[in-house]
Amino acid sequence: MADKINLDKPRYDQSTYWGRAKHFLLLTNPLNVLASESELDEAKRIVNEFRKTKKMPPGYDVEKLWRTKYLYDSAFHPDTGEKMIAVGRMSAQAPMNTLITGCMVTFYKTKSAIMFWQWLNQTFNALVNYTNRSGDAPLTTTQLFTSYCAACGGALGTALYLNNKTKNMNPIFARLVPFAAVCGANFINIPMMRSNELINGTPVFSVPEGKRVGDSKVAARTGILLVCISRIIMAIPGMTLTPVITSWATKRGMFCHYPMAVIPFQLALVGVCVTFATPLGCALFDQKATLSVSSIETELQNTVKAKFPKTKEVFYNKGL
Repeated sequence: MADKINLDKPRYDQSTYWGRAKHFLLLTNPLNVLASESELDEAKRIVNEFRKTKKMPPGYDVEKLWRTKYLYDSAFHPDTGEKMIAVGRMSAQAPMNTLITGCMVTFYKTKSAIMFWQWLNQTFNALVNYTNRSGDAPLTTTQLFTSYCAACGGALGTALYLNNKTKNMNPIFARLVPFAAVCGANFINIPMMRSNELINGTPVFSVPEGKRVGDSKVAARTGILLVCISRIIMAIPGMTLTPVITSWATKRGMFCHYPMAVIPFQLALVGVCVTFATPLGCALFDQKATLSVSSIETELQNTVKAKFPKTKEVFYNKGL
């Protein structure tokens, strides 16, 4: 049984949406972020040992081995192998976004509240984008600072502009300003925090776990675009359904006697949405994405054709 387990691939079929959804439900499990450093180091040891020996570790069965593998994957970067900062892991998305998104859709009326929560949201997003970047080339301090400032500035500017424009509109439009600002900011934040990939390219491989054949800027651009799309779709339930449902409940007097009850009400709605929207959004596209050889840079095409003449597609980690 052990020799049939391939820990270099996800447990579920990644060619189908539901296979990817099952994979990311386990990968983004919020409980993973509670694992101790010793538990994570033990998971890394077990995974590496199994890869070398193909023997089931003492006290383990198939289910426990896969749980350990997903715990390992949730904490260690797939390209660098380095342990990621806890708050930047995808398993931290649900609890962190519940708090931040809940407050963004609750405190959206004053400029100071808008500025603070948009700043906090983009700071968190910048950390997540950097932590889950594709490739193994680090950003310089200057690149990191410039990217962060551009991302925060774009989000704040968008939010304040839209908030001003919706003052005399139906209140529901004002409630949706945070979502619109997040959409715009994603197309600034993600490319900026992954600008090194756009400049130098992201690693591409002959097969999903095969030999690295070079770095492609085309793959970097494609991967970043896919991540932008999935992040926006992840945000839709929590940042659109929550304001709409809250507006509906308010009009029916649900919070007349307890006005402050709207805060836990919205946090609960966001929490449910984010918990499921994160893995389902990640599952829209395969993390090990593909590009046809004919679509990448000419120089890289020549390298692939010379070394791997039968290869029609190259693989790369698009990031999350």
